[in-house]
Amino acid sequence: MQESDGQTFQIIDAVPTLAWSARPDGSADFFNLRWLEYTGLSAEQALGWGWKVAIHPDDLAHMLKGFQDAVELGKPFEAEGRFRRNDGEFRWFLFRASPLHDESARVVRWYGTNTEIEDRKRTEDELRSNEESFRLLVDTIPGLVCTMSAGGEVELVNRRILDYFDMTLEELKRWGTNDAVHPDDRPNALASWIHSFETGEPYDVELRNRRADGVYRWHNTRALPQRDETGRIIRWSVLVTDIDERKKAEENLRRSEAYLAEAQKLSQTGSFGWAISSGEIYWSRETFRIFECDPTTKVTLEFILQRTHPEDRSAVQQLIERITREKQEFDYEQRLLLPDGSIKYLRVMGHPSRAPSGDFEFVGAVSDITESRRAGEALSRSEGYLADAQRVTRTGSWAWNLETKQNVHWSQEHYRIFGFDPAEGIPTDEMFIQRIHPEDRDMVVGAFDRALSRDGAEFEIDYRIVLPEGGTRYICSIGHPVFNSSGDVSEYIGTAMDVTEQRVAKAALEAAFEQIKTLKEQLYKENVALRDEVDRISMFEEVVGNSRALQAVLSRVIKVAPTDSTVLITGETGTGKELIARAIHKQSPRSQRAFVSVNCAALAPSLISSELFGHEKGAFTGAAQRRLGRFELADGGTIFLDEVGELPPDTQVALLRVLQEREFERVGGTRPIQVDVRVIAATNRNLEAAKANGTFRSDLYYRLNIFPIEVPPLRERRDDVLMLLEYFVHRFAKKAGKQFRQIDKRTLELFRSYDWPGNIRELQNVVERSVILSSDDVFCVDEAWLSSDAEQSSSRPPTSEEMSKDSNCERQIIEDALTKSRGRVAGPNGAAAQLRIHPSTLESKIRSLKISKDRFKLG
Repeated sequence: MQESDGQTFQIIDAVPTLAWSARPDGSADFFNLRWLEYTGLSAEQALGWGWKVAIHPDDLAHMLKGFQDAVELGKPFEAEGRFRRNDGEFRWFLFRASPLHDESARVVRWYGTNTEIEDRKRTEDELRSNEESFRLLVDTIPGLVCTMSAGGEVELVNRRILDYFDMTLEELKRWGTNDAVHPDDRPNALASWIHSFETGEPYDVELRNRRADGVYRWHNTRALPQRDETGRIIRWSVLVTDIDERKKAEENLRRSEAYLAEAQKLSQTGSFGWAISSGEIYWSRETFRIFECDPTTKVTLEFILQRTHPEDRSAVQQLIERITREKQEFDYEQRLLLPDGSIKYLRVMGHPSRAPSGDFEFVGAVSDITESRRAGEALSRSEGYLADAQRVTRTGSWAWNLETKQNVHWSQEHYRIFGFDPAEGIPTDEMFIQRIHPEDRDMVVGAFDRALSRDGAEFEIDYRIVLPEGGTRYICSIGHPVFNSSGDVSEYIGTAMDVTEQRVAKAALEAAFEQIKTLKEQLYKENVALRDEVDRISMFEEVVGNSRALQAVLSRVIKVAPTDSTVLITGETGTGKELIARAIHKQSPRSQRAFVSVNCAALAPSLISSELFGHEKGAFTGAAQRRLGRFELADGGTIFLDEVGELPPDTQVALLRVLQEREFERVGGTRPIQVDVRVIAATNRNLEAAKANGTFRSDLYYRLNIFPIEVPPLRERRDDVLMLLEYFVHRFAKKAGKQFRQIDKRTLELFRSYDWPGNIRELQNVVERSVILSSDDVFCVDEAWLSSDAEQSSSRPPTSEEMSKDSNCERQIIEDALTKSRGRVAGPNGAAAQLRIHPSTLESKIRSLKISKDRFKLG
């Protein structure tokens, strides 16, 4: 049986995937080589339930629950979760396990595989993102969009449909949309729908739909069928476009054309158009009637010359050649000789212009002046063109007579712009002034008065008007004086242009630029913070250890992380205070924003204020441009002030202001800047002693010490030493491209017994050095690297543990050392150096024994 298992494991080991097996209770008893290489775990680490460390913490609980349920039921197991690669990156995997049963249906072994599905998960995420983007795109379409089933039932609609009909999607599905169609349009709409559903042809109909407020508006409804691979219709996509303005414009145009035709008939005036390059000539129906020929007649210059009286034919021919060459206006009279021998007198006027294609053309009028002159009609036609141009450009015209002191002319567009009824005549000056925005009235009246006082000066002014329904329009008005034969100003004529759309577009553009500016500044802040974060990566990637002392620290981290309270982290150098600060940040609601780390001891005292709070351009020599400080970069996130006890007094004051008022000023600046930053501080100094001797502000200390966390030295975490050793060996071996089969037993004993005065940083350095120097697959550390400290520990004065046995003896030893050092703890001549213990440890003992250092300074 063992031989059979061995062969099975050899086969599994050769499988090109991550494979494993487990006992009937689910505990792992084998992992193939690919599994071990991928995770970077050794077989000893992974066997049993040790493999759990490779599962993402957020996925572990539900995966264990699913696997344990499968073990209890003896059924196959399958789940998706994130699996840690040997470089620490988590990637999505599909975990499968199948039970092996014996003859009595009992599970005798489990076999499983881990299959990477990272690409699939990313594709699913991208698909969800694309679907959301598509939904947003559909909602921005300037029309009513929906999809319907093959049977015509509503499936999905965009936001505009919901807003237009003021209904929810479920209400729309239950609602008969025929109720929304204008009764006059229903028969045609229904017939077109039936035809499209029966033939599968696109549906394209113009009809009126009733809005939620009861107003009917014209829409173009277009539906296209969506087919599957067999050609069967599975869905209809519908776009309903509001064409109410277009329909009104078309109706107005038809009405205008009808009015024009009727007017030409009544006034016996025809019109024509002549494209010079193509020779094409257009006649109105009245022109055909004037020439007494059928409207189907093809009009050419030869035909016109044939109808021209023989005595006028040469002059007309010369006129045609001249205007073709010079492209100038013309106005002439001629006679027609009709087929029945009768003669008509015509006045023909033409004006050159450019067609949309860029070619020159003439448009004009033909008047039968046998009965009347067409001068008035030509003027009316010209005014029609002007009205169209004013409507297109949203520009009205006006005239104000100086003698009568009132307006004598308003164009139709001018009435429309200012919201007055043309049927009621030109409004009085008082009515017009009341229409102007109250804040702009004095400015408009003053501008007009100044123009009059300067003997006819032109003026241009921008102002606002308030319409009766409450809307506001922006107007640009230009006035120009008209002089009489005596040289005096007789009246003012001018224009008023509705520039509301331009102003709104400009405001929107300015807002967009302001938003872009804001986003750019935010991106700059986050980018600088990110670069700073990368430059200050801690020596730890994760917290390593499970000792009681460390767990107590992590418990406090978990409690304080969700709050915004200020945290003060104390502990000896090298104990990982920044790592604890980062852990607090990552567990806090601010984890998605910047974590900015500042080593206060590494900054020059003259520059630390600029580094923390930034400076303005020219604030001091070398400040060539404005610079954002660390507090601004950390806005919304966390700032970590390491070695906060080294801050100079003036910077302590500024920091206290930030903690109290959440604001500061840049160096050289005068404007207070508001920030939302969580402050985490750390120090290896005794801030209480610094507070007592006046080197550290007491009010700042109490602001920082809201939630204290003391990180224990490594000598108080002896249970974690071997775990840290294994962690750093694996880390640096991987970095150096080496692989160690085991760790030398002597090294293990040495690491256990050593006090590690340099804490984790010293342990890391020793391991890294040994990894570089080791040449075989057994990791070992040269005892000489630690022996000097070991020897010193045997000959040094009693340690803290020894002194704790006799507090009187301990107090006497510390006071003797302080007497020799004149109260100084740190430094080469300090008491800590004499006692060969770490300064922070000695500070802790001094506090616990309530020894006052100040009384030794004068000794």
